[in-house]
Amino acid sequence: MTDFSLSCPLPVMDRKTVVLGHGSGGKLSAQLIRDLFLPAFDNPLLARLDDQAVLDAGGARIALTTDSFVVTPLFFPGGDIGKLAVHGTINDIAMSGAQPLALSAAFIIEEGFPLEELRRVVDSMAEAARAAGVPIATGDTKVVNRGSADKLFITTSGVGLVPPGVAISAANARPGDHILLSGAIADHGMAVMSKREGLEFEGALESDTAPLHRLVAAMLAAGGIHALRDPTRGGLAATLCEIACTARVGVEAVAAAIPVHEPVRAACELLGLDPLFVANEGKLVAFVPPEHAAAVLAAMRATPEGAAAVEIGTAVAEHPGMVLLRTEVGGRRVIDLPFGEQLPRIC
Repeated sequence: MTDFSLSCPLPVMDRKTVVLGHGSGGKLSAQLIRDLFLPAFDNPLLARLDDQAVLDAGGARIALTTDSFVVTPLFFPGGDIGKLAVHGTINDIAMSGAQPLALSAAFIIEEGFPLEELRRVVDSMAEAARAAGVPIATGDTKVVNRGSADKLFITTSGVGLVPPGVAISAANARPGDHILLSGAIADHGMAVMSKREGLEFEGALESDTAPLHRLVAAMLAAGGIHALRDPTRGGLAATLCEIACTARVGVEAVAAAIPVHEPVRAACELLGLDPLFVANEGKLVAFVPPEHAAAVLAAMRATPEGAAAVEIGTAVAEHPGMVLLRTEVGGRRVIDLPFGEQLPRIC
């Protein structure tokens, strides 16, 4: 007789130690935030669970965000940890509709890390900040014992100014909203993966890392926006699930409308990965009221960062909190948050 007492058909959610999946942007991440951080730090600003907090400051509204970058390898096709740190924090500010004002940067450096590699990272970071027009205004440096870190970790924070009348949040998505995507998905995750594992694929794989604040400004000038999010950890799938759950709307997306570059699609198929769950660093998702959707999409396509923008679906009143994907063969597939980490240390 077979003993099924040790079988585990579902991932274990009740854990006593931190695992890589807690940093995946999926279900374990959500559980960690819900069960540990939210009760400890409970306040209305944090409870919104956007990528930034919007603070009232003497009549102005200030967007504030912070992020840490632990990507490995430090250098990959199309970018590096320094460029990623600048772009990632600018984009989290921009997802509130704010224009970024300044960044801070803190470096945790492992003893023995080559100064020439550190110089490459810092120079790349400086160039990314200059190109974006967002200065690195303050920072900190720490060195830890050899073996206490993995070469280099960077934490960046940012502040931005939210324009009057702009109120963008995942909680503001509404049934009827058109869902817009600024371009092809999964480029960043697969570029990092190919470099990390020394894999070569037919066609070039390159990170899409880019600052999105100018794209967002163009979108806001064209019309109203309910929700914005850049689909980083957990990819497009996690972003759609998060917005659906936060706003209590259903999402219906169309697989054939979601662009994936052919080399990326081929690499994902070879490795058994789903592009929907692979990280991006230069794309955004927007939930836009139907009366503004055409104008916002046209404005996106008129910018370098949104030239390949498409509409991928709609928000609906049915099945609130659930994301359904219409497949290319005509069926419907439920998209859920991943339990663990497809690609750890991706940003």
